[in-house]
Amino acid sequence: MTDLPRKAITRTAKLAALPLGFAGRATWGLGKRIGGRPAEMVAREVQQRTAEQMFKVLGELKGGAMKLGQAMSVFESALPEEIARPYRAALTKLQEAAPPMPSRTVHAALEERLGPDWPELFQEFDDKPAAAASIGQVHRAVWHDGRVVAVKVQYPGAGEALLSDLNQLSRFARVLGPLVPGLDVKPLIAELRERVAEELDYELEAASQRAHAEEYAQDTEIVVPEVVHQSDQILITEWMEGIPLSEVIADGTQEQRDRAGQLLARFLFSGASRTGLLHADPHPGNFRLLTGDAPDGPVERWKLGVLDFGSVNRLPEGLPKPIGIALRMALQGDAMGVYELMRGEGFVKPTIEMDPDDLLDFLLPMLEPAQVDAFVFDRQWLRSQAARVADRHSPVYELGNQLNLPPAYLLIHRVTLSTIGVLCQLGATVRLRDELEAWVPGFAQDPEPEDGAEEGAEAEEGTGTGEATEAEEGTGTGEATEAGEATGTGEATEAAQGAEEKSEAAETSA
Repeated sequence: MTDLPRKAITRTAKLAALPLGFAGRATWGLGKRIGGRPAEMVAREVQQRTAEQMFKVLGELKGGAMKLGQAMSVFESALPEEIARPYRAALTKLQEAAPPMPSRTVHAALEERLGPDWPELFQEFDDKPAAAASIGQVHRAVWHDGRVVAVKVQYPGAGEALLSDLNQLSRFARVLGPLVPGLDVKPLIAELRERVAEELDYELEAASQRAHAEEYAQDTEIVVPEVVHQSDQILITEWMEGIPLSEVIADGTQEQRDRAGQLLARFLFSGASRTGLLHADPHPGNFRLLTGDAPDGPVERWKLGVLDFGSVNRLPEGLPKPIGIALRMALQGDAMGVYELMRGEGFVKPTIEMDPDDLLDFLLPMLEPAQVDAFVFDRQWLRSQAARVADRHSPVYELGNQLNLPPAYLLIHRVTLSTIGVLCQLGATVRLRDELEAWVPGFAQDPEPEDGAEEGAEAEEGTGTGEATEAEEGTGTGEATEAGEATGTGEATEAAQGAEEKSEAAETSA
């Protein structure tokens, strides 16, 4: 691997090899079974070979191919163990690093973007990348003022490669689906395609990171590096030491897992409220556990470092209030209230009729983490939820397919599911209810109004859930530009493909 493969014919050929290879291994497996080997043993070997080839190709190509692999990696926890095991090592490799581009390419990019005297901007510059991701790689350096910095250099041709990959992968989506059972790949690809322009715009990323760094500057638990310099395809930020979350997932102590999980949940729900932005790329490679001068504790001194603000959802009013109201009413057992609110927000289309009690029964098992003071997120729980909604012979499956996901909620939905996937990979015990009460509008019961307050203001939240006033709070938050979304359990429907389809809500079961 010497450079980012940019020729369309080369990338297409490599991606086309994925389904062909899968078919070949299936034939090989059939031959082995005919030869007398146990079917279960052969199936495991086929799965292992598939995993190794699939994620080797996705990692080498970087671009949209690796982006897809990273997005898929956080759903590994939802897969049955016998399926997840051969994928786990290959998936986690995509969370932190990929084959790097050579130093000559990096130097040429720096010279083009920073000028021929770019070495004078640095006291030191490490040619060996500290991390290589989907559209750029990061080098450790010392800025001319003595600060240790991270220099992110975008791969030449990354934009073209991203779009080419995702267009090509969308054609193979139905074939790629079985490679990671339980995940509907096509809507995930479509949503990633919609984020391409923002991912490539380092000026937008710098603005988003500055907003977070300013807001969390005095925070004692969340750390966001400051932006030092930004130019076209070059982003320089303060360097952050810490334990990558992927390492905590692999080898962390239970204390590290619990602390990282709690802070990850806190950042997810507090970010939109505090900055009007939702970090929309929550795979483990973008987070660090900072133990600082207390590596052995106390745990309360450990912090969460957050990286990569290339993909954000703009929510100037924070998370939509109907989310919190619906969660609260569901936990209170108000089936009709939940049903009316979800219908008003567009989760239940006007042409669909369903029993409110059945809807509540569908939702409550997924809300178990919010029903208790502290919840243990683990793979077994996530798999049970995936299996429950993926059973095509179950009434739950039928009900899930009747639900709709409004465009304003698409990215919120993916970020939430991805974060839950990471929490389950961590096996963290998290006080999720505390975070919901602190940061999600509408979840905590509003205080009683003072005597003399207008009667109209005393109406119970959610009683007018079908009205435009409630819809206003939930729409316009993610915009219809986010294409359809995957649920992580295989129930998302086809994503919107053209401009006229972007306003159509993608179906989902969660």
